Amino acid sequence: MKNLDKQKAKYGVWNNVCYMIARAWKDCKIVLILILTWIGFDISIHLFQLFAVPVILNKIETQASLKELLKTILFFTIGLTLAGANQAYIKRNQRFGRITVRMGIIMDIHDKISCTSYSNLEEPSFIKLQEKAKQATLRNSEATEAIWDTLTDLLKNSLGFFLYLSLLARINIFIILLTISTASISYLLTAQANKKRLCYENKIVGLYHKLNYISTQIQDRTFAKDIRIFNMKHWLSNLYQSFLKQLQHSYLRRESVYFKADLTENILNFIRGMIAYLYLITLVLQGSLHVSEFLLYFSAISGFTSWITGFLSGLATLHRQSIDISFAREFLEYPETFRFKDGEKLEPIKGKQYEIELQDVSFRYPQAKQNTLSHINLKIQKGEKLALVGLNGVGKTTLIKLICGFYDPTEGQVRLNGQDIRKYNRMDYYRHFSAVFQDFSLFAGSIALNVAQTEQDIDMEKVKQAIEKAGLKEKIERLPLNYSSSLGKEVYEDAVELSGGEMQRLLLARALYKEAPIIILDEPTSALDPLVESNLYQRYHELTKDCTSIYISHRLASTRFCDRVILLDKGEIKEEGTHESLLSANGEYAYLYNIQSQYYQEQKRKEKGDKK
Repeated sequence: MKNLDKQKAKYGVWNNVCYMIARAWKDCKIVLILILTWIGFDISIHLFQLFAVPVILNKIETQASLKELLKTILFFTIGLTLAGANQAYIKRNQRFGRITVRMGIIMDIHDKISCTSYSNLEEPSFIKLQEKAKQATLRNSEATEAIWDTLTDLLKNSLGFFLYLSLLARINIFIILLTISTASISYLLTAQANKKRLCYENKIVGLYHKLNYISTQIQDRTFAKDIRIFNMKHWLSNLYQSFLKQLQHSYLRRESVYFKADLTENILNFIRGMIAYLYLITLVLQGSLHVSEFLLYFSAISGFTSWITGFLSGLATLHRQSIDISFAREFLEYPETFRFKDGEKLEPIKGKQYEIELQDVSFRYPQAKQNTLSHINLKIQKGEKLALVGLNGVGKTTLIKLICGFYDPTEGQVRLNGQDIRKYNRMDYYRHFSAVFQDFSLFAGSIALNVAQTEQDIDMEKVKQAIEKAGLKEKIERLPLNYSSSLGKEVYEDAVELSGGEMQRLLLARALYKEAPIIILDEPTSALDPLVESNLYQRYHELTKDCTSIYISHRLASTRFCDRVILLDKGEIKEEGTHESLLSANGEYAYLYNIQSQYYQEQKRKEKGDKK
């Protein structure tokens, strides 16, 4: 996909307007009804204000009776009051429907992020579109909600333009052309000035980011030692002052642009007003126009100008908002690599075992110059315990992502019970796996929620059984709220904190709760000391004996109880066999194991010494 900074929006203004109207009609029809109602009241207010003084003045000029004069005043007073009150009521309450429409788009964006093909999450074009889509829905002032104000103003200004045009058509056409031309020139000059101001705004934002970054680092305790040891104070101070001077200069340049644009607009308004004023005065002196009509037409000329500039400004605003809406739509329509709804159904069957096979699989990341994995041929038998080992960066995690269906191979096939997984609904395929990854996730919520991974229909008996099997029952039931105890200090003040080993046991409980036929452990215990890691892997082994299991580690704590060990090196299978056969072969695996075993033995000796 093209660079989004230079890419044109896929959808045009009219297309995006229709899209938003269709969404409002589906999600909250009241949004459209309130817009039309509000416009009706607003136009009424303008007409009441336009005609009130001239009509009342005309009654005085024609010496109408006091009763008729009071009735006229009362008519305009009641009309303005009722129209203004209804308009204010609508303005206060229309936001709720608009928020509903925007929240519907936000939910679609969340669904796209959580369900999109995993490979999309690493695509720069997808990431940029995601940021633009989130920006377009972030606040009430963003495009997906602000567009209703813009459409309201455009409709209002259009109606006002034609109403006032029909009124001014009764006087010299030159006045109309003068009003339209000066308003258009003023708008074009202002639009040009806005482009220049935008350049300065972008520069100002960039400078603010730099200033805030320096301020944040100075206040951050983690930088305090370095600032003192390396005497960074003067350098940071000078850097801050330099950015501050640039910021002041940018503000002055931006304000000068504001001043020139405002001055030009005022001059044009003055010229238009003077010509119109002199022309209308001339008509009054010639007896062609009453004083009341003078007030009416002079007010109409000023109002006519505001309708024109408002309409032109609204078009420019709508164009900008349309671009943001288009990017949000493009994100929602971003093409999927995997099959979802159109894929074959694949229901996991309890008790059934599954065989996974990689046939001549190679994988290369986008923009990479060489393969991460090359020509992998591997069959994982039903119910087999497989250890996948190797140093960091040899492709272990990438291989697991291929097995899990997060990536499709660049070459070759990943097969489940003899069938290419690309034919299946990928979400159904994921249901066959339970995994504990090294970058695992826990949510701020109850322990039961984190085990069940849902708030609805939690099987508490099943949660308790999983917790007990994982060896956490005693710990959890000592807590005041037991299984309802919260995790996540950033959200809950009374949240509990688990140790590293306890966290791993909780993740094991989560894996057991799902009861998936295939379990994958991708270096989840790398942060633990080797002996605790070995004990936890033993626990995993005991509790997953009926499942196909894959253990990934650059440490070899998991290999002794596995049916088979695969040693990866530079993206290829270098050694394969049982733990004992690989030790006997005295190859790379044996070398790594012998080095690591020293640390296990040393730790055991220390623990024995501590006990004595």
